[in-house]
Amino acid sequence: MPYTTEEGGRLNNFANEPKMYEAEPPTANQKRNYIIMGGLAAALVVGLFVVAISVS
Repeated sequence: MPYTTEEGGRLNNFANEPKMYEAEPPTANQKRNYIIMGGLAAALVVGLFVVAISVS
């Protein structure tokens, strides 16, 4: 572990920093999947509203 010594002899323990990497933009296939999942999620929410309104 990386320790540093300050004035007065105190030790500080710093966490290891993770390796950095650049995010890659989504591919066309991933974009299509995001649109499909968004549509399904919206349909689920609308369906839940319809059920809630019909029950009440």
